[in-house]
Amino acid sequence: LKRFPLNPGIDVAGRVESSSDPRVRKGDPVVVNGMGLGETNDGGFAEFVRVPADWIVPLPAGLTGREAMTLGTAGFTAALALHRMEVNGQSPALGPVVVTGATGGVGSAAVSMLAARGYEVVAVSGRPEHEQYLRELGAARVSTPEALELGSRPIETARFGGVIDNVGGELLAALLRHVELWGNVASVGNAAAPAFDGNVFPFILRGVSMLGASSANCPMALRTDIWVRLGGDLKPPHLDKIARKELPLDEVIHGCQELMERKALGRTLVRCA
Repeated sequence: LKRFPLNPGIDVAGRVESSSDPRVRKGDPVVVNGMGLGETNDGGFAEFVRVPADWIVPLPAGLTGREAMTLGTAGFTAALALHRMEVNGQSPALGPVVVTGATGGVGSAAVSMLAARGYEVVAVSGRPEHEQYLRELGAARVSTPEALELGSRPIETARFGGVIDNVGGELLAALLRHVELWGNVASVGNAAAPAFDGNVFPFILRGVSMLGASSANCPMALRTDIWVRLGGDLKPPHLDKIARKELPLDEVIHGCQELMERKALGRTLVRCA
């Protein structure tokens, strides 16, 4: 929350109850994420949500409202990261793609999306008890950070075609040293630390690119395109496995506590009505 009091919830899907904008009609199925929802404007943890018409994306063909919220901002971020990587030349031919923080919402969606598009996925998690879950999403290999045995030299043997990183810190720095020629590293989170101690060698000797994926302020045209793709070629085939739990609105605080303690797996949906 960037101000208080404020109703949280950074994504929401539903049908329009009323509209003063001719572009949006009563009854339209829609989705909203980012744009300040739940940060500077009252968010999705409510039975009714009022937002500017410019924030609204029509619910894409190929997605139900429940599927859209199984994806939510987490799935959108994973898709945005993969989109940016592929625009920059990422392909399965470059080699395995590492997904860190793989049991979380972004990581789970990324594993499923990448595997469906033909990538060999190395799912990295500090929770090895969830290996079966990650393999069901399509991971070819599941590892803890320690079992990767990453080197500490300024540049190391190239082992990975790319990375979608939710962790930051030393793990991000270490993975960068192992990325193949012209691979891409998408930084989408800082679960471990926002800072990392890196060097320029992966960039100037291998042409590695480091890309950001900010779902909160993604341009609206690109936001709409990504949602359309989430209903089409980027739709994860295992959404039923990613949606692990559904809570009524009055149990949100309990659900948030599980997230803060890193006990949650995949995505938790909130039923607001």
